[in-house]
Amino acid sequence: MTEPSKHRYFLINKPANMVSQFISSHQVGLLGDMDFDFPAGTHAIGRLDSGSEGLLILTTDKSVTTKLFRCPKAHARSYLVMVEYVMTPETLLQLQNGVNIPIGPKELYFAKPDAVELVEDPRAIYKYARDPREAYPHTWLLITLSEGKFRQVRKMVKAIGHRCLRLIRLNISNIHLDHLAPGMVKELGEVEFFDLCNSDAKLTKLILTAENAE
Repeated sequence: MTEPSKHRYFLINKPANMVSQFISSHQVGLLGDMDFDFPAGTHAIGRLDSGSEGLLILTTDKSVTTKLFRCPKAHARSYLVMVEYVMTPETLLQLQNGVNIPIGPKELYFAKPDAVELVEDPRAIYKYARDPREAYPHTWLLITLSEGKFRQVRKMVKAIGHRCLRLIRLNISNIHLDHLAPGMVKELGEVEFFDLCNSDAKLTKLILTAENAE
């Protein structure tokens, strides 16, 4: 008989204006403000900054992050992104081909996404994408990355002259946000969690490199 897991695994749809932690010395929205009784020792794997939304993984298993960072294979993450102004085909191509972004006081990094495409109907992808700023010129994009420099998505769109208005992480590898509403929590069993983490049916761990791309 299989021994029950001592650890728990959660997927959440982090709302905007909430940091990816339970404790802070600042007056900010916290994960503990969500309407869910997380067990002691729960922590986030990776992060989303305060202004970003979407998929975040939480667990009580302190060894998970260490195991995941040791995996050599990159993983894909997709973001639904709303930017200011209408993006021209030329600018879209520039973003698709890659742009230089600052990663230090005097250091640039050439950031090339796996894929970038225009999104005509964002609510067909994420039903909570409605935004009052759509009354003004804007563009919705679907951006997929397998690297994660600090605030990479925001820096990439800024580099081509578009301010990021909204950023929603839709998936991490095979783990998807699906129809989980903002502020809601879904608990996964250990077997289901690691099955979803398997990107090639041979690995038993999800690859989480730097989760700073938002």
